[in-house]
Amino acid sequence: MALVLYELGGRDGARYSLFSWRTRLALAHKGLAAELKPVRVSDKAAIAFSGQAKVPILVDGDTVVCDSWKIAEHLEDRHGGPSLFGGAVGRGLARVVNAWVDRQIVPAAALVVAPDVIDIVDDQDAAHIRSVMEKGLGRSFETMRAERTERLTALRRLLDPARATLRAQPFLSGDAPAYGDYILFSVFQWARIAGTVALLDEADQPMTAWHGRVLDLYDGLAVRAPARAAAA
Repeated sequence: MALVLYELGGRDGARYSLFSWRTRLALAHKGLAAELKPVRVSDKAAIAFSGQAKVPILVDGDTVVCDSWKIAEHLEDRHGGPSLFGGAVGRGLARVVNAWVDRQIVPAAALVVAPDVIDIVDDQDAAHIRSVMEKGLGRSFETMRAERTERLTALRRLLDPARATLRAQPFLSGDAPAYGDYILFSVFQWARIAGTVALLDEADQPMTAWHGRVLDLYDGLAVRAPARAAAA
């Protein structure tokens, strides 16, 4: 049965949604292929069939699944292949990683990356992104750019739980990658595609080594995505 993934699309084929990258890697992990359909962030009519206004959206036959976490659970429960979670306990721990990344890491990274996103989309999408992100983050893009150095330092401090884990094992999930890795990695893939600032310090060996390992997974699925030079 055909799978279709709706995700954000920018100029020159940029696929910059961090949440859709979680799904892309989850599909690759499961050995599944999906037709990829880019949509503009301001074009809500294109995804109105889903009954909500955000991507990623996975269409699996007659089933429509929204939200990257729900998509991961759907893939785990409905499709074979390697487990995304490694069982019920692993699913519970991945849920913790999902909450930590979405509530702590994504907002901190957005203060660094969000002002750059408007450069890779058309004018209508840029206006939409600026309006939503400035309201949500409580400051203008100009202020975010001015504060970027201190915000980057704060973000790197927040990564300490992952850093400590990766000193002891190659992936957050243990000896092999799983969905918990894709959750955190998606933030850096967002910055790599849309941003102009590298979120990781080159001297941060546990994090950079892990990042490189995930980039190379599945025949370089993530590394093949075009990157803006400074963040590459």
